[in-house]
Order: sequence, then C-alpha cells, then structure tokens
Amino acid sequence: MNILEMMKTDKSFAYKHSDEFLDVQKRAKNLCWEFNQTSPDEDEKRSKILKELFGTCHPSTAIEPTFRCDYGFNIHTHGFTLINYNCTILDTSPVHIGANAFIAPGVCLACSGHAIDSKQRTKDAVCTSKPITLEDDVWIGANTVVCGGVTIGRGSVIGAGSVVTKDIPENVIAVGNPCRVIRKITEKDKINPLEIIY
Repeated sequence: MNILEMMKTDKSFAYKHSDEFLDVQKRAKNLCWEFNQTSPDEDEKRSKILKELFGTCHPSTAIEPTFRCDYGFNIHTHGFTLINYNCTILDTSPVHIGANAFIAPGVCLACSGHAIDSKQRTKDAVCTSKPITLEDDVWIGANTVVCGGVTIGRGSVIGAGSVVTKDIPENVIAVGNPCRVIRKITEKDKINPLEIIY
C-alpha cells in the first residue's frame, strides 16, 4: 500500500514527508483558490468546485470563502453541511462530516501532525495523521481546533475557542483547552417557541 492509499484509510499512521506531496496538493490549492475567488451569487460554480475537490460532497454542502484544505479527496460530507468563513481542513486522513453539521468561522480540523522528537520532526521529516469524524447534528463553535483521531458524537456542541484532543460523546456541551464535557444537552436548552421571531 502506497502513502496515498494509506491516507484514504481510517488507520492512524506515520510517514516521511517528501516533495511528491506538493504535486498532489497543488490540485487542491488551485481548486481552493478558484473557490475563494467566486462572488457571493455564484452558488452553482461553488457547488461544482466542491464536487470536484471533495471525495464525497453532499448537494447541500455550503461553504463560505475563504476555505483551505490539504488534499480535498479525503473530505466527505454526508448531508446538509454549513462551513462558515475562514475554515481550514488538513485532510491527510479522512474527515467525515455528518448531516446537519454547523462549523463556525475560523475552525481548523487538523488530521496531520509531526513527530514529537525534534530529530524525527526536523531532520527526518516524520509526520503523523489520524482521521476526524463529526457525527450528525454537531455544532463546532468559532475558532475551535479539532485534532486528529477525534470523533465528536451526534448532537454535541463544542464551545468557541476549544481545542478538542479526545473523543466527545453524543448530546453534550464541551468547551475549553483541552476540551472537556461540561454537561448533557437537555430539554431546558430549547428556546421557548414564544420567544422566536418568525
């Protein structure tokens, strides 16, 4: 199995970075650049670019520029997805985004990492990678970082500015650096329908 095949699996791995990745990344960088130059009324053009860029792109995927990713082919949206301004996905491993995902401005989903040992990191150019999964109905608050190897459970909310280093269970609110569960989501979290302006 070569490195590009390994990147598409759900296994964690370590690899030596080489210039061959630059050629593969160039396609994604060009598509991201093209996407980021679109005007707000070019919905069809944006949709076409995302379908070409992503491995799986649900028709109800909406992204606001600017958007950046490493490869694109490792990003998979599985239902309505809203990704707001200035988001980055480092998709050296698969990133699965469930239906009804809300990803706020400035979020970074980072599968990739580097060796902790300084010699391996600098002289040997050893990199690491782990997949990320956002299950259905997840909301990620502004300027949050989700690290490789993390799964965020269905219906959970991650508070703004969090750094998520470990799995988060379903239907909870989690915040902080490192991100921790603070409580379950309950019926008390519903906004009174009489207070909603329609």
